[in-house]
Parts: sequence; C-alpha cells; structure tokens
Amino acid sequence: MAIDPICKMTVDERTAKFTSVYKGKTYYFCAPGCKKTFEANPEQYLHIT
Repeated sequence: MAIDPICKMTVDERTAKFTSVYKGKTYYFCAPGCKKTFEANPEQYLHIT
C-alpha cells in the first residue's frame, strides 16, 4: 500500500487509477485532484531529508 502524498490516504498500488512519476519514483493518488496538486509543485509535498 502507498500513501497519497497530498491527503495521506492509503492507496493500493495495484489498483490505483492516478499515478505520477517524479525523479524516477512513482507516486500514487486517491483522486485526480490530489495528482494535479502534486504535479503543480511536487517538492512542496515531499519531505526528503
């Protein structure tokens, strides 16, 4: 299971309808709005340390 980086909902990678690849990693979303928000500014939602 993956976590939607926008709303933090659990998303099943096998059945996710909304995905985005950023810097070689696939992110999974519960809805098209979350995907659109992420793609507008991915760095804002990724807590890379």
